[in-house]
Amino acid sequence: MADIDTLPSTDEAPAEVNPVGGIDQAVGDFQYNVNYEFDAGTGLSEDTVRYISSVKKEAPWILEFRLKALKTFLDKPMPTHWATKDLENIDFSKIRYYLSQGQKPKRTWDEVPDDIKKTFERLGIPEQERKFLAGVEAQFDSEAAYSNIKDIVAKQGVIFCNSTEALREHPEIFKKFFGKVIPTGDNKFSALNSAVFSGGSFIYVPPGVKVAQPLQAYFRINAENFGQFERTLIIADEGAEVVYMEGCTAPKFSTSTLHSAVVELVALKGAKIQYITVQNWANNVFNLVTKRGVAHEDAEIKWIDCNIGSRLTMKYPGVVLKGKRARGEVISIALANDGQHQDTGAKMIHAADDTTSVVVSKSISVGQGRATYRGQVHIPKHLKGCKNNTECDALLINTNSRTDTYPAITVRGDTHSVQHEASVSKVNEEQIFYMQQRGLTEAQAMSLAVNGFVNDLVRQFPMEYSVELKRLIDLEMEGSVG
Repeated sequence: MADIDTLPSTDEAPAEVNPVGGIDQAVGDFQYNVNYEFDAGTGLSEDTVRYISSVKKEAPWILEFRLKALKTFLDKPMPTHWATKDLENIDFSKIRYYLSQGQKPKRTWDEVPDDIKKTFERLGIPEQERKFLAGVEAQFDSEAAYSNIKDIVAKQGVIFCNSTEALREHPEIFKKFFGKVIPTGDNKFSALNSAVFSGGSFIYVPPGVKVAQPLQAYFRINAENFGQFERTLIIADEGAEVVYMEGCTAPKFSTSTLHSAVVELVALKGAKIQYITVQNWANNVFNLVTKRGVAHEDAEIKWIDCNIGSRLTMKYPGVVLKGKRARGEVISIALANDGQHQDTGAKMIHAADDTTSVVVSKSISVGQGRATYRGQVHIPKHLKGCKNNTECDALLINTNSRTDTYPAITVRGDTHSVQHEASVSKVNEEQIFYMQQRGLTEAQAMSLAVNGFVNDLVRQFPMEYSVELKRLIDLEMEGSVG
């Protein structure tokens, strides 16, 4: 067993916040000593990949898939068209690619090892599961420590487990869609994920089943110099509906941490998938994620995305509108504080007649933070009756704040309807002064103005998330005035 040196544990009581969302930046900033049974060591090589596959006792085809992906990753150059300066700070030779206490997730919280259980208890996951979730998966570093689904949902035929279990117990479903929405060679970081992926959620909802309560995954990075590479695949069969929520936290370290996930969604005819993310990584985390869904005839995929923490986030959820009357939507909020770059956006690829896409993005830049919207909408000439609406609004808090907008909307043909609107504004000094005259402090007035800016989007988040998003914005605004 490898004994990892970690920061001493702390005993302060956690704040009264929504722990499932993990969106109070203070709530995730703690760490416990953990003894790892499986440790791939530092650095990336063929031996690293073989170790991961061997520990997981994977089928030969999976190891072959991983090794081909490793070669693709090594052959592909680092992206140079944007965020180059930030990406140069990633040293792949110093990252630890696999750490785990065990392979099989526990079905009750009492079975979870104490040093891991106290992390999730402090974050409040068991309590939130009892309150409003149909199922929970809690991943600690490389593997799920806990995974459970309510009996009433399981009896409907819904499958909810981690990717390791899915490959072993449901290969006929998993393999059919795995890597089909996001190919290994899509980009350098999707190739990296394909080589070393571990954990993540697998969900299959049978035809016509509508899951009444959300399914939740919580991703926790505990170790320093670590890379988390979960792989999530969600399939909603014909007429099925599901809501999936994920929360993310990590402690603050002086060294860089890498999070590089791949998420694939498949909504078959008439199905609906809603995927909600509240990201609150510490500001040493490079968050480089590839997320994409395929919507078939009359299907709908909706991404609701909130990006608060991390040093650099590069994330552009996308929808391929493959079937007639398919609908895709991305609703995103990004908040960039000092030392942070939120490079986020959306991709909408129309591939059938009468398809509809909506992109609404709002960003807030505080201090010397930088927020970037990067979007792509593609409607080819041979299609008819497609619609797109793109809105990008940015708010600057200080004179050194920065925002950039790069919309790429390509429309061919004359039967489509496309709208694009973008705005950049600063907090109105007269408005702040007016609120101060009504008894608010300058910081309170600033928070009120910012919350008003994002309020129409926050209302689309579940109640537990929307309340805490507003609270987090208040915390982010502290000390930002001036």
